[in-house]
Amino acid sequence: METTRWLSDDEQCAWRTHLDVNRLLMHQLEKDLQPFGLTINDYEILVNLSESDARRMRMSDLAAATLQSKSRLSHQITRLENADLVRREHCESDRRGLYAVLTDQGRETMQKVAPHHVASVRNHFIDLLSPEQLAALRASLEPVAQHLRTQRGSG
Repeated sequence: METTRWLSDDEQCAWRTHLDVNRLLMHQLEKDLQPFGLTINDYEILVNLSESDARRMRMSDLAAATLQSKSRLSHQITRLENADLVRREHCESDRRGLYAVLTDQGRETMQKVAPHHVASVRNHFIDLLSPEQLAALRASLEPVAQHLRTQRGSG
């Protein structure tokens, strides 16, 4: 039987700092999106659609891109449809498939909200670190991200 490799004090501190930063940053970014009536998950969906070809994605691809279950995504898309930011369209090549499509109002909303969101990201993250610290952070986190992408693909 394998013994547990407990975290050292330094490892525990690094891990908990990462958790704190992640929670606090997501909370702040969410708070900064509230005046626009969006959640961070809504914004992520709108970003994915705005950056995709023809401002549309298959629902299954959008669920995978946003790491959401299909049912959770469907619920969010319904909310975004009610706000006229997104609409669903049937897939011509697969009668069971659906696309989520960014509406013109959704595009206009993104054009209005994106500068505020970027300013929030800069204010609460990017501008607090030097270019060297950002490069080191990226280099440090890339192996973790790659490992998790591999795990996601095998699961």
